[in-house]
Formats: sequence, structure tokens, C-alpha cells
Amino acid sequence: MAERAVTVPESATEEFARKGYTMLPQFYDAERDVAPIQEGIRVILELLCRKYQVDAPTDTAWNAMTLAYPALIAKNRSWGGEVYDAVKQIPAFMQLVSKIENSRVFEALRPGSVPGLAAGGYGIRIDNPGEEKFRAQWHQEFPSQLRSVDGIVFWTPLLPVTPDMGPVQIAEGSQAEGLIPVYSSDGGAGKTGAYALFMDRCDERLSRYEVVAPLTKPGDLVLMDFLTMHQSGHNVSKMPRWSMQFRYFNFADPIGIRIGWCGSFAAGVDFGAVLPELVAQRENAA
Repeated sequence: MAERAVTVPESATEEFARKGYTMLPQFYDAERDVAPIQEGIRVILELLCRKYQVDAPTDTAWNAMTLAYPALIAKNRSWGGEVYDAVKQIPAFMQLVSKIENSRVFEALRPGSVPGLAAGGYGIRIDNPGEEKFRAQWHQEFPSQLRSVDGIVFWTPLLPVTPDMGPVQIAEGSQAEGLIPVYSSDGGAGKTGAYALFMDRCDERLSRYEVVAPLTKPGDLVLMDFLTMHQSGHNVSKMPRWSMQFRYFNFADPIGIRIGWCGSFAAGVDFGAVLPELVAQRENAA
């Protein structure tokens, strides 16, 4: 099959450099690229509803994702973990993650780079209404991912995102902050792992930037610099927000070379042991 030519508009390249993010509308084909992933999710939910005897509709991907999944976790929240682990192994999802077009976009936004795909840096998020424990608060991607400072988050929805579903919030131009030290806290909601990382003087830093929350639909691609401050919005709707994330990094980045392109939480690595300068003193954090 011939490789699809990838052209990143000059306006998007300029916006990414200036604001730390950009969006490419309908970069992926909703029918060819996204629908097979939705169908894979439907099948997994059908199997799990049958396994746990949950009576919920799984006849369509929409019903499975918006009705069956909530019914499943309402009966036992831990079953949601099975869904979370299973869906990232759908072949169609892995094919999307590793599309050559993704590398071409990275090269366009990072001229002279050598793209790498972060192992363990890909997955499908399911943000449930009112669930704070697993919501990603304001953060930069680098401390939880490492690999290289020169990295890009690829974010694309599996269902149309409406304002009440809590679209991803982005602090425009905040990549200019550089590397922000972080500290660990459960946030009063039992947060653990990467969810428990909080940025030093977060509110003070955020006050310098305008916050935007792009509305997206399947096929749209949001790209964010590894140093851009962003967070998951608060889902106050009646349905889960399904989205896909994966991360590309630059093998040629000097810090990446220095740390051997190692990963962080997903790789079982304490980022503080690799880059101690990223650890904030708790008494100075706010």
C-alpha cells in the first residue's frame, strides 16, 4: 500500500512552536482508522458483560462504550481495570499508534529529529463522570514519561467530546516554563503513581497563560509539547470520555541521550533517581 503523504500546514507548525500545541482536524480517517478500534472495544465489553453477567447493550460500539461500560463498573469498579488493560492491546489501536504518518508529523514539528515511539507510553483513557482519583491534574508530560525532553503527546478522541465531558485543558505557551519540578501527593483523592505528581507553584505558573479546551471528534488529532502544561477536564456529563494517547520522542535530544531514553512510571523507573533536579522540595510546592 502506498504511503499517504503527510503535509502539516505551516500555520499548525507555527502554532505548535508558539503555543506548545496544535490540532490537525480529521488527521485520521474515522471509518478506516478509528471504527475498527471502537469495534474492538465493543467486542471486549461484550465478552466482559457476558463473563460477569451484566445485562447491558453491546450491540453497537456507542452503546457498549456509553452504556455497557458504566453498567459494568457500577457493579464492580475493578472490572474497569480489565477493560483499561485489554483495550490497549487491540491490534487496530496498535496500528494507529505506529502509523508512519505519526513519525512524519513529528519530523515536521521537530525538524532534524529522529522519532521514537515511547514504549508503555500509549493507551486508551476512560474518564468517568465525577471520578477524581484517576483524573490527570495539571502536569507536564516529561516527568511521567521521560524518554526525551523533546517529545510530543498525540491525543485523539474515540467519541465526540462535548464541553460537559471535560475536554483536555491546555495552558497556551506554557512550554516556555521549561522543566518544572514536581512533588508527590495523593491530592486528597487517593491518587497514586503519575496521578500523584503535582507541579511546583502550579497556580502561580498557570496564572501567566490562557487556558483553552479544544472540542474534538473522532479523527481529530491534538498534539502537545512534552513541556506544555495540560490536564484532563472535569467530566460532569452522564457518560465516560474515551480518548487515545501515545507519545513520540526524539532520539537525538541531548537529555534523552544522557538518560539512555529510559522511561518513568510505566517502565517502573523513579524519575527522581534519573533526574533529581525534577524533584521539588515539598515546603516550596504549592
